[in-house]
Amino acid sequence: MDLKDILAANLRRVRQQAGLSQEDLADRAGLSVRYVGSIERARVSASVTVLGRIAAALKVEPTALITRG
Repeated sequence: MDLKDILAANLRRVRQQAGLSQEDLADRAGLSVRYVGSIERARVSASVTVLGRIAAALKVEPTALITRG
């Protein structure tokens, strides 16, 4: 499993645990819904800056989104 796949799985899990839709997360992080969906499907790689924005929107440390677990 590569890092894109790990991020995709963790992002989906954490977002759902927070009770947020992709639209809610995109709004909080200042991203497009399409981009958030693409990250969750491991179709694109998120930059470190985007990873930080998503983590802040989810109120988790960025490492929570990229740690194999």
